[in-house]
Amino acid sequence: MDNAKKTKLNKEEPAVGARRRFLGQSALLGLAGAGLLTGCKEDAPVTKAASASASGHAARLTSEVEPGQLDDYYSLSSGGHSGEMRIFGIPSGRTIKRIPVFNIDPMTGWGITNESKAIIGTNPDGSLKYTTGDTHHVHGSYKDGTYDGKYLWVNDKMHSRIARIRMDTMECDKITQLPNVMGYHGTFPDKRDPVDPNINYTTRVFCGGEFHMPLPNDGHDLDDPSKWGVLFSCVDAESMEVRWQVRIDGNCDLVATSYDGKYACSNQYNTENAADQAGMMSAERDACVFFDIARIEKMIKDGKFTTIGKSKVPVVDGRKAANQDPKTALTCYVPVGKNPHGVNASPDGKYMVCSGKLSPTATVIEVALVEKWFNGELKTERDAVVAEPEIGLGPLHTGFDGKGNAFTTLFLDSQIVKWNVDAAIKQFKGDKNAKVILDKVDVHYQPGHGYASMGETKEADGKYYNSGNKFSKDRFLPVGPLHVETEQLIDITGDKMRVISDHTAYPEPHDAIIVRRDVVKTRQIYNMDDFPNAVKPENAGITRNGNKVHVRMMSVAPAYSIPVIKVKKGDEVTITLTNHDKVEDLTHGCAIPMYNINFIVNPQETKSVTFKADKPGAYWIYCTHFCHALHLEMRSRFLVEA
Repeated sequence: MDNAKKTKLNKEEPAVGARRRFLGQSALLGLAGAGLLTGCKEDAPVTKAASASASGHAARLTSEVEPGQLDDYYSLSSGGHSGEMRIFGIPSGRTIKRIPVFNIDPMTGWGITNESKAIIGTNPDGSLKYTTGDTHHVHGSYKDGTYDGKYLWVNDKMHSRIARIRMDTMECDKITQLPNVMGYHGTFPDKRDPVDPNINYTTRVFCGGEFHMPLPNDGHDLDDPSKWGVLFSCVDAESMEVRWQVRIDGNCDLVATSYDGKYACSNQYNTENAADQAGMMSAERDACVFFDIARIEKMIKDGKFTTIGKSKVPVVDGRKAANQDPKTALTCYVPVGKNPHGVNASPDGKYMVCSGKLSPTATVIEVALVEKWFNGELKTERDAVVAEPEIGLGPLHTGFDGKGNAFTTLFLDSQIVKWNVDAAIKQFKGDKNAKVILDKVDVHYQPGHGYASMGETKEADGKYYNSGNKFSKDRFLPVGPLHVETEQLIDITGDKMRVISDHTAYPEPHDAIIVRRDVVKTRQIYNMDDFPNAVKPENAGITRNGNKVHVRMMSVAPAYSIPVIKVKKGDEVTITLTNHDKVEDLTHGCAIPMYNINFIVNPQETKSVTFKADKPGAYWIYCTHFCHALHLEMRSRFLVEA
């Protein structure tokens, strides 16, 4: 995004909110009335970057975002074993939001309210099925090859779940558990429909299973891992139902999709299908497996599938032994460097890049040649490889600048390497003068995931690259044995890379995407009518049905609509609370001491909780989220009779 666009966005976006603008304009009018202003006009603030651009000097990128100014990008990141997602501003590195997904969050009430429990999933007694999660990869929905700002998806490796986040509210609205999968790791949406050429937006999300397990995992074949298997899954982007699964060789790591919608792929380690580390290292190469989506869905449509255990999801066989004829094959296993970690699509749609991890190489696969293999026009799968440059020790994840250059994290070298894809292809063809490696920069230390601004789209802009480093010793103030991790932001606009900032990250985030701020269009208040259980004056109050008590309550700063709630010991109490305030950022909380209840309701939002009143006594229901000058006085009495 150029500086002119940045200035325009600062003018159009509600950076300081309607209330601040109203107060500012009122002050100006007051000065004008006192004769101190001869004229006034509401102009966008001129930033340093905009001034430099206007004067004809190219401004170097900086991580500084002045007070009152907005970041240019969102970094939408996983939260690792916190089970959450996180949003950072780029380039500032400021934490803007933590999105609870697979974890319990007492601030928002996620995992506490009835609505969130229904999304996470519960046992028959109403308790959460899981209280832990392990998020790794975040990716957004596409339209015409770039982000459309509608959905995000994030995986839970631990319990093999996929969650969807609505980008208009930045809240999770669906969670699906994948059947017969353990260690669901990589995930990626399609960029257009693989069957209908008229649909140029995301319709499916692909999920790579990582760990072998008995199929089904019902206590049989425990002593014979040779019978275990791995499944690659397809989830419907809208319904979030599992469409189909493919049984494959190897363990899936990351997932990528082609820009034409035809293929999904996953880099694989352990193509040996071994159950121990020594066995996983025995082969010379591993693979990147490509899936022909149209063929898979045609086979399922024709009824040529099986199911596993109690699951009704169609399963087809994508193992190499069952797919020897390229013209009918569902899968194509392209040999790549040993124990690869990461597969990424170049913004021009031509290539997939896999890094070797245990090989100092990056393997460049031409998508058009993979298609030729599926058509029976290529001798071997390996012939789809068009380059394999040596780029450094421990290569992992690759981002792109949209100018033909790739940026790969080098875990063992603690560096980011900048290399040119076309030069690598020339070198592979025998050009000894091709200059592949363009630059390297040190990072601190052991970078894992790395990603470029808009780098997963056809709009890769070549401005920022973020290196997510796993070790930060000596970088920050010591805080005991557990260190934070380091996110280092790198300016990639010039010939030489330049580290411009360090940001801390609570362990352990993994992958993220950097999205231009104009792509994200969020709501500032909810629509009360979107909530079927919304409490309004006509249905507010307390009702009893046997030992079940329903408290329907409204909040308007600084008060709840019901000052006293009286129940009996043993009652099952449901509190439904609707925030009737319409002011942006005016959120109310609801906490009940000794009852483990704490949640918030945003403007015009409704949430509910259900619990047993098993502790007699008097308790104050109080607002936890500062909302008014009389915030401390915003309380109701909750009385439980013995």
